[in-house]
Amino acid sequence: MNEPIDIKQIFSLLPHRYPMILVDRVLDFKAFEYLTAIKNVTINENFFAGHFPDNPIMPGVLMLEALAQAGGLFAGLSQTPEENEGILHFFAGIDNAKFKHVVVPGDQLRLEIKLLTRKSVFWRVHAEAYVGDKLACSADLLSAAKEFQK
Repeated sequence: MNEPIDIKQIFSLLPHRYPMILVDRVLDFKAFEYLTAIKNVTINENFFAGHFPDNPIMPGVLMLEALAQAGGLFAGLSQTPEENEGILHFFAGIDNAKFKHVVVPGDQLRLEIKLLTRKSVFWRVHAEAYVGDKLACSADLLSAAKEFQK
């Protein structure tokens, strides 16, 4: 990949919008191998109002959602625009989720996706989220490609 993929291109591949879009930019990508993206975590995130007001921490389930969105981008970018026409990669399963480090306002979450297997419409990836060199969260994620109308 020569240049980062910005939010406009991300919007063309994912149906998510504020407040649920959790990928800001794709930094690196190789079709059917890997993807690296980022989520800039700011105090303006709506979930910090309740999780927790005096000690804001990004919920683990939202770290997993960010990884799932990065996985959907990985699958979408790996295929041709023709193969993606009318298709969305739905989150279908999760295994081995682990949380190792808290994510707080001001952190940049680096999302790393690596393909494990691809069979028919199913994609299984290993996903890791880092803050600097600290592993915050990891999981094996499954997505399924399905027809989708906007």
